Amino acid sequence: MTTLETVASVLSDNLDIDADSVTEDATFESLGVDSLDMVELICDLEERCDIEFGEPEGLSTVGQLVSYIDSLK
Repeated sequence: MTTLETVASVLSDNLDIDADSVTEDATFESLGVDSLDMVELICDLEERCDIEFGEPEGLSTVGQLVSYIDSLK
């Protein structure tokens, strides 16, 4: 499973976001992800990807998040 597929899966499972709408160009705002949702998303991704996020800042698109996760692996 690619990192993008993992992010789409977590968003779909936890926030009922259509996985097909999760593209690298999609912004979290356009997907309806607020700051509280983002905290939950990060916690779930840390668990699924077995990584420690630290303090990511400036992540506004799914693609930026995917790149950040890949840089931690």
